[in-house]
Amino acid sequence: MTHALENHEATVRIKDLLLRAYIGIKDEEINNQQDVLINVTLTYDASEAIIRNEINSALNYRTITKQIIAHVDGNRFALLERLTHEVLTIVMEHQAVTWAQVEIDKPHALRYSESVSISLQASR
Repeated sequence: MTHALENHEATVRIKDLLLRAYIGIKDEEINNQQDVLINVTLTYDASEAIIRNEINSALNYRTITKQIIAHVDGNRFALLERLTHEVLTIVMEHQAVTWAQVEIDKPHALRYSESVSISLQASR
């Protein structure tokens, strides 16, 4: 079997990862955990994974998700910007990742609003 493309850039999306954390600066936020909704989009060269059809050749997005959960769930963050940056850093620590965007929603942070979110991206 021949492979028409040399570079198979794959897009991985981790959608709606719902965790709970202490996020904010008001007393109510410091004392009570809140939901945070995390979405990660990343790209990596999946050529080896496609050719070899072996898990060791693919980016392990399960590992990335577990690292995000361990870092966020039940922990404290003053600002949504800082939390988003820290999650993006976790994703970019994986050398195979060529580009990533992290968006984190804080549901019901504002009256009359479904949520507020911060989005950051990085590339190499």
